[in-house]
Amino acid sequence: MDDYMFREHVSKCRQVSEATHYVEILNYSDPFYNSCEEHPLTMDEFDNFLHRRGAFEPPKLKEGVKLLNGIRLVLQKNAKHKDTFTPHTISFTADAYQSMVRAMRLPFRAIEGTSVVGPFFWCAYDQDDEDPTLRCPEIIFRKSDVRKKGKTRGWELMLSHCFSSGITSGYVKGTPSSDIVAAIQHLTFCAQQAGHPMLLPIIILSHDLSSTTDQKQRDARDWLRKLEHAVSMRNEIEDEEGYVSQDGHLEVDAISRDLVECHSQVLWKRPQAYQAIVKEIDAGLVKFKEKVPKEHDTPLIDKLHRSMVARLQFYSLKLTGIENYQATTLERLHIQRSALYNLLSQRESKIQFQMAGEQRRLAHASKRDSTAMKTISLLGAVFLPGTFLASVFSMTFFDFAKDADPVISKELWVYFAITVPLTILIVGGWIVFDRRRESQFRVEDADLEKNIEHMEADIMAMMRKRTMSKANTWTSVTSPIRP
Repeated sequence: MDDYMFREHVSKCRQVSEATHYVEILNYSDPFYNSCEEHPLTMDEFDNFLHRRGAFEPPKLKEGVKLLNGIRLVLQKNAKHKDTFTPHTISFTADAYQSMVRAMRLPFRAIEGTSVVGPFFWCAYDQDDEDPTLRCPEIIFRKSDVRKKGKTRGWELMLSHCFSSGITSGYVKGTPSSDIVAAIQHLTFCAQQAGHPMLLPIIILSHDLSSTTDQKQRDARDWLRKLEHAVSMRNEIEDEEGYVSQDGHLEVDAISRDLVECHSQVLWKRPQAYQAIVKEIDAGLVKFKEKVPKEHDTPLIDKLHRSMVARLQFYSLKLTGIENYQATTLERLHIQRSALYNLLSQRESKIQFQMAGEQRRLAHASKRDSTAMKTISLLGAVFLPGTFLASVFSMTFFDFAKDADPVISKELWVYFAITVPLTILIVGGWIVFDRRRESQFRVEDADLEKNIEHMEADIMAMMRKRTMSKANTWTSVTSPIRP
């Protein structure tokens, strides 16, 4: 089953090219033959390295000298292809990858883990059916992440240890953002301890859990104190380090953005994930101690084993401290975010109340103007007909005297001849005036929009104003209420 799934997954993988090196550390009973090498590995020499042929053939030893242990790695450090850690992607041809896994007895399941998320560690013991003495512990240790600036990031490690020869064979790949280069350099300095298969995984774990992780949490807590000073006015930093300008305004946008960024920094390298890794490595150490042959359990290996166990206990306690520290920081960030939202909501409610008051005053003024216009319209409707009729009949075209003949003058047409054109002229003038007024209204509307934008800016400035002129908290001025 494993063989079929391995071939099936390899056939579906995309293939990219990376620069390949090899690392070979061999320890003999005579230190004169000890070797520690790292050199580029071309593909025409790839099979020779896997099967220890040609330039990689074991040296001829004098009588009584034997191989104690060693490490042989295919190394791809500083992998540069942008898709090198994309799921279902390998850095060799399919034939070369299968040849490497089979020759070095690496775990077939590693090809199924190209898309695992977060740090991942797996350790199991295979059983050779042909020779039960060739019990082979298999190790997969990897961590890959999504793209950053167009490139995938991460590292991976596949190992297999042969108890009969004491040689650990493996494949290591990492991008420049990983600690693979430093880990390999660390490994070469520990060449005498190469007989333990967990040496390289614990070296990589040590670099991944370096003091940078603790410093990230400390920096985030320092950042949190600045945010607390800005939002809840907690007096734990110097005033010039905060977000409040000299004119007493807060950079609300900067505070909101920094709250999000600080939260993401706190969540960097969750300790719970690494606690699980530490437990799995510790379980692997227990299995190794149970299964290692007595002839290979030398005092040096035993001492290294006990050192690894103690180191894992140290990391476990360290991660527990980070977890507690992180939980406190996250809770305080949540409090500050809630306080900031409440502060902005109160300010917004106050501004809306002020705007509602202004709108109400405008509505009352408009109502008074409307009432006045209605009154004028009513008076015009009452008196205009009578005034018009009085004006018409008082003209000389009408004579209502007893001896008048005729009563209506024949020159009445003169009135209409003058009135109608004059009316048309006045109405036309009004239309022209109204259109000009509409264009003026459009200009005024644009000015009104600008005034609204200025008003919005003023409102935001008012919302940024500090609610209190002095930082008064129970830690600085008053004392907590005692029971």
